[in-house]
Amino acid sequence: MKYLASLATALFLSVGAFAQSGGYQLGDKVTNFTLKSSNNQTASLSDFTNAKTVVLVFTNSQCPYAKLYENRLVTLSSTYANQGVQFVFVNPGVGDGSETLEAMAAKNYSFPYLADEGQKVSRQFGATKTPEVFVLHNTGDGFVLKYKGAIDDNPQVESGVKNYYLRSVIDSVLANKAVATPDKRATGCLIKKY
Repeated sequence: MKYLASLATALFLSVGAFAQSGGYQLGDKVTNFTLKSSNNQTASLSDFTNAKTVVLVFTNSQCPYAKLYENRLVTLSSTYANQGVQFVFVNPGVGDGSETLEAMAAKNYSFPYLADEGQKVSRQFGATKTPEVFVLHNTGDGFVLKYKGAIDDNPQVESGVKNYYLRSVIDSVLANKAVATPDKRATGCLIKKY
């Protein structure tokens, strides 16, 4: 009986922890946010109203999975830049001792790399891993969440990828088609909450 009570308690706590991750649901309108950029300026979601789609990538260069995906994401960014797709990297690890603004600035990406100090935006989106992507479609009346999750199905070996989730979602959103798989569990490092 004691075992069953322990099991029930563990299940209850697991469900509670899962429910707390929350964040935006698919189809939700995303509220504006402002974060400090790696060059000590600020950037807001509303700065990208000219973009058809915004791809938010929660990432941290201390994570081995994020390092494996970095070149793929930079390539995707340049591939879609002329089609109205804006990539934005968001680092939820600044302030926990794992990465500094100076280290972020050294990346010198062609798109914004923002510091989520205090993890407010990470919590808003329900981001749990790095890298984890959120695709936002510009409806003309704000941004709506169309996809969240994995970039593709093979973080270790780029040449072994069979399913390009993020690329497929971007193509669907740009063509105003329904997203076939709007949620795929991301593979990556857990975001350390602080």
